Amino acid sequence: MGLISAVSSLANPARFNAFASRATPWLVGATALVLGAGLYQGLFVAPADYQQGETVRIMFLHVPSAWLGMMGFVIMAIASVGVLVWKHPLADVSAKAAAPIGAAFTFLALATGSLWGKPMWGTWWVWDARLTSFLILFLMYLGLMALRSAIEEPSRAAKACAILTLVGSINIPIIKFSVDWWNTLHQPASVIRAGKPAMDSSILIPLLVCALGFTLLFLTLHLVAMRTELIRRRLRTLRITTAAAAFVPEPAE
Repeated sequence: MGLISAVSSLANPARFNAFASRATPWLVGATALVLGAGLYQGLFVAPADYQQGETVRIMFLHVPSAWLGMMGFVIMAIASVGVLVWKHPLADVSAKAAAPIGAAFTFLALATGSLWGKPMWGTWWVWDARLTSFLILFLMYLGLMALRSAIEEPSRAAKACAILTLVGSINIPIIKFSVDWWNTLHQPASVIRAGKPAMDSSILIPLLVCALGFTLLFLTLHLVAMRTELIRRRLRTLRITTAAAAFVPEPAE
């Protein structure tokens, strides 16, 4: 109950802003430490693959980026439920802040996957189930950001984006299980799978450290973006209030 009460208290924008201002420096430090350690291990310490050679090191950027591209949309879907069901004051702020960050990680996953695929598959791109569904995820991010910018009234934009996000979230399990449901060039799950992971600890451990570091980076950026969005909305409210006050007619003498 104590944890639930603490989380509920953050629904107040002022309390959330105070919490975020205290947490951000710690998150920045933890991100730099963990991500730096993970990238150093992955790029300079982990052994080259016996088949893929040094190109396997792209994995330490590609795999965490792909995970976070999907995680960003899951965060948006959860926030969308908060918008439509619980009318949570920060739900739409969280969804809006997560969209460009998730889109950036999704683009990074697509770009690094293309660079990795060229020497392995002999082509930059193939229209298999995993790659196509992941491209759809990127387009959905762009579509949601375009929809939000096209609707001026914030509450209408929040509801429209929440509905579209929940509809689009069906793509997340399709991405996850596409390599199991269809015959694709993309390799099957190597870390999260039944039984033990399919890779040696010398590669698995740096990969997990990189994943943790990138996750901390996502959370840091998300927290900063939410604070920025709260300030932007506060300024918008002040501008509207000031403009309304300027048009109030003076009482007749």
